[in-house]
Amino acid sequence: MTRIQTYGVIAMAIVVVASNILVQHPIGQWLTWGAFTYPLSFLVSDIVNRLAGAKAARQVVYAGFVVGLVCSWIGTQITGEFGPLVTLRVAIGSATAFLIGQLLDIGVFNRLRQSVAWWKAPFVSTLFGSTIDTVIFFSIAFSAALVWMEPGNDLSWAAEQIPLLGFGSLVPLWVSLACADWLVKVAVDVVALLPFRLAVYRFAARVA
Repeated sequence: MTRIQTYGVIAMAIVVVASNILVQHPIGQWLTWGAFTYPLSFLVSDIVNRLAGAKAARQVVYAGFVVGLVCSWIGTQITGEFGPLVTLRVAIGSATAFLIGQLLDIGVFNRLRQSVAWWKAPFVSTLFGSTIDTVIFFSIAFSAALVWMEPGNDLSWAAEQIPLLGFGSLVPLWVSLACADWLVKVAVDVVALLPFRLAVYRFAARVA
């Protein structure tokens, strides 16, 4: 394993563990602190992809996937006020969304890595990856259509019809949660372009 991969695995593990902890702490009505740390996982894989290639980036993602599974298992063993901190559907949704979203990000990044505009590959790939990540996670974890996955888990609160983000059309609550989460991912995607550029520039300077 190269030094870049090692740093990538460590960074990915930190992001995944931190996000699993911070997701337990809400901010307002729609978000948790984990919404702000989790998108950094795409920054990690994009930097590794740019510096060491897609194969190295996938290995970093697989390492993060394993760490995520361990975190989910630990969460299922901890009982909170309303039951296990991590339910079966949340665990499945989280693992599936992370793996598919990250691999899509790597694939799109590879298609755009030769673009003249340096920002296009990291921005567009993260946009695609984070979008599919959001759709998969919230659909599996909270959609009423998938209640058969965990019949004993009462998710009636997630199906409550409320205005989208408090002012739009009536939608299930989980849709508003998903939209808020996605908007944060897009914002972090834009902000993360700066550390991405700096990381790539510093590496290029070292090997020049």
